[in-house]
Amino acid sequence: MNGYVKQVFVQNGQYVEAGQAIVAISQNKTLLLKAEVQQKYAPVLVSINSANIRLLQNNETYTLAELNGKIVSFGRNTNNDNFLLPINIQIDNKGAFVSGGFVEVYLKTISNTQALTLPNAALLEEQGSYFVFVQVHPELFEKREVKVGVTDGLKTEIVKGINQQERVVTEGAILVKLAQATGTLDAHSGHNH
Repeated sequence: MNGYVKQVFVQNGQYVEAGQAIVAISQNKTLLLKAEVQQKYAPVLVSINSANIRLLQNNETYTLAELNGKIVSFGRNTNNDNFLLPINIQIDNKGAFVSGGFVEVYLKTISNTQALTLPNAALLEEQGSYFVFVQVHPELFEKREVKVGVTDGLKTEIVKGINQQERVVTEGAILVKLAQATGTLDAHSGHNH
C-alpha cells in the first residue's frame, strides 16, 4: 500500500495482537475540503457552480477544473458549536495540499450580470488603494486608480476607473511601476515630432 503515515497507534517495543491497528495510512490522492460560509449566504448556496482554491503557503490559486474537483454538498442547518453553513468540495490532490491544512476558497455562483474583470496580476495596491496601468500610447502608460469589487482569487471585478475599451497592463504591472519610479521611462515616449 502506498501512502503516508497519518497516525501511529502503538509505542516502540509494545506488544500487539493479530488484527490490531498499528498505523493509519493516508493516500491523500483525493481530498474533501470543507468550506464554511455565513448564514446570510444561504439563499445563494444553490447557485454555487465552481470554486477557486488558494494555497496559503505559496499563494498558488487553482480552479476547480484544474483539480478535477466538484461541489459535493452544502448544509442547510448549523449546530450549537458552529453557526456557519458547510460546503463540501472534492478535489484531486496535485501534491501541494496537506490533509488538515488551511486554504482560501473563493466560491463562484451563476450570475446573470456581466462585470468588467482583470487578472489579479494587473492590480497594484498602495496603502489600501488599487491602481492599474492603462496604455495611452504605444509606449506611454498612465497609472490610474480603480475601485475593485469581488474577486474569485484569479480575477477581480473593476467597479470604477476604467472601461472595457481601454488597454490595461495585465502582466508585469509591477515592472512598469518600477520603471516609472526609477525614471527609466522616457517622458516623451509615444510622441511624434
